[in-house]
Amino acid sequence: MTGPHGHSLYFHGHSPIHRLAPETKLVAQLSFVLIVVATPREAFWAFGLYALIVSAVCATAGVPAAYLLKRLVFEVPFVAFALLLPFFGGGERVDALGMSLSIEGLWGAWNILAKATIGLMASMVVASTTTMAEFLIGFDRLHVPRAFTSIASFMVRYMDVIADETRRMRIARLSRAYDARWLWQAKAIGQTAGALFIRSFERGERVYLAMVSRGYVGLMPDLGAERATGRTWAWALSAPLAAAVVCVLAWAVQR
Repeated sequence: MTGPHGHSLYFHGHSPIHRLAPETKLVAQLSFVLIVVATPREAFWAFGLYALIVSAVCATAGVPAAYLLKRLVFEVPFVAFALLLPFFGGGERVDALGMSLSIEGLWGAWNILAKATIGLMASMVVASTTTMAEFLIGFDRLHVPRAFTSIASFMVRYMDVIADETRRMRIARLSRAYDARWLWQAKAIGQTAGALFIRSFERGERVYLAMVSRGYVGLMPDLGAERATGRTWAWALSAPLAAAVVCVLAWAVQR
């Protein structure tokens, strides 16, 4: 359990983006997303440039485009909501393909889809090039409250343990010819969940006492992730800086 823990979005590689200090990638991601959100929705060309910036970072990271596109399923709820706006939006309406659509709703749908897609793609690139352990180190270096990073660290490290415990309990139930899948069998699911909670709580107590006995004082050790330098910050912030220039030009054109 002391090794680094990955996650389902991580794409193993040794690109310059992978080697960046995690705190620089977190700041760059947040800055880029905020800039995209602040861009006027009428500036179609600006969103095209944002897409090119994300594509360039993705190519530098060596992450296949298909790998990221498959994970855009996270956006499905936003897409479903956006597609309803032209039908239920108010204000002036226009007829298209025999349907009455709200002009404001069309703008709103475009605004959500464009910004959500580009923001999600930027987040995916960061998630694909940063391990979970590096995320936690980055949050700690950015002075996120220690309680948050400690709880998140324990959650990440022991999530697999709890999932394996759940799997074993399910196998034990199935081996006794009891597969609870109907509403009147909910009692078995409740008992399993209760037993899992108790076992997890007891395991957490034992792990915490073991860590305290080994000198744990509430701070997880830095696992040696790359530390940020002035050059690293400049390299990491080049994408949001380019996006900031695009955003300023977009607002200037709108005026």
